[in-house]
Parts: sequence; structure tokens; C-alpha cells
Amino acid sequence: MDWQALRLSLELATVTLVVLLPLGLWLGRWLARARFTGKAWVEAAVVLPLVLPPTVLGYYLLVSLGGASPLGRWVQEHLGVALTFNFTGLVVASVVFNVPFMVQPVQRAFEAIPTNLAEAAAVSGLSAWQTFWRVEVPLAWPGILSAMVLTFVHTLGEFGVVLMVGGSIPGETQTIAIAIYDRVQAFDLQAADRMALLLLLLSLMAVAASYFATARIAARR
Repeated sequence: MDWQALRLSLELATVTLVVLLPLGLWLGRWLARARFTGKAWVEAAVVLPLVLPPTVLGYYLLVSLGGASPLGRWVQEHLGVALTFNFTGLVVASVVFNVPFMVQPVQRAFEAIPTNLAEAAAVSGLSAWQTFWRVEVPLAWPGILSAMVLTFVHTLGEFGVVLMVGGSIPGETQTIAIAIYDRVQAFDLQAADRMALLLLLLSLMAVAASYFATARIAARR
């Protein structure tokens, strides 16, 4: 069992969730409420990482963030941080790849909230910020929780994007999914079996916990 790769995957999933949650809440709610020309194009861009082959998305990220790119070179020169073949690059790639897993459930959850509730809250004297936290977030919480679980679990199993952007550097960019692949390539099927089973159980428990929590919230209502 490659515990180092598992720990790296858990760290990557946690950081990705922390970074993506506020962005997903803002973007999901905005898409649920906004009405403007070209909205379909924005929604299509949000969904794009879901339909693109991971290696294609990883290739474009590698080209865009690498040391030869203007962005990668600027960040390297001014911030002293490389955006590829390290943990920072994995986080950037993971955040981009998981945007639809976070934003879509959040958007659908906010779309299900009647707009007259916000109007009633405003008439009652609540500010827009208070309405968001005290009215909308509690009602949208099942969708937000599902988005969080999907993002976390999907990050644990990421392969193509993280391999393209981070490579397979033990202790730095080798996640458990990549470690499984490396073990299979080395014909160490016993180790691959153990890691694959652990990843399967972790994913199953996370998704089941999400369903149980959602059911309890629905029962309380």
C-alpha cells in the first residue's frame, strides 16, 4: 500500500474542495439567478471539463501553465512558483477539472428555491447577504453537500489531468490513482488490488454518507 500517494490524494482533494467551494457557491447561484444573452455559452464553458477527454484538458493546462507559456513564466519570475510538475500545479488542474462537479449541483439547488422567498426576506428587512446565508443556503444545502462530496471523491480518482500536469513524482505529484497505474505497469497486481479496493471503499463511504445526510435533512423538513 502506497500510503504516501494516498495522503497526497487526500490533501489534494481537501485543498481543491476548500478553493472551489466559495467559487462554486458564487458561480452556481449567479447562474441560477442571472438572465442574460450568452448564458448558454457560460454554462457550456462550465460543463466543458466534464465532456473533454482528461488528457486533452491536461494538455491545454500544461501548455498554458508551463514555464514556456507567458502565464507560467510570469508566475515563475514574479512569485517564484512553478505551475507544473508540483503540488501547486495539481491543485490548479484539479480545480479547473472539478468546476462542473461543484457548480452544477449548486446551480440546480439554487434554481429550485422560489424567487419569492428572497423577495419576502427583503420585505422582512433582511439584507441580501443575510438572505443568502439564512434563507437560500439552508434550502440549497442538500445540493451544496452533494457538490462537495462529488468534488472530493472525483479528485481522489483523478488520473489523466494530474498525470499530464504533474507527472508521477513520488511524494510530490504521484496520487493514488497514478500509483495504481504504476503498479499495474510493473505487474505488481497485488499492491494495485489493495489500493484500488481502498479507493473504492473510500468513494463508496463518502457518497453513502452524502445520501444519508441528505435524507436526514429532508426528513427534518
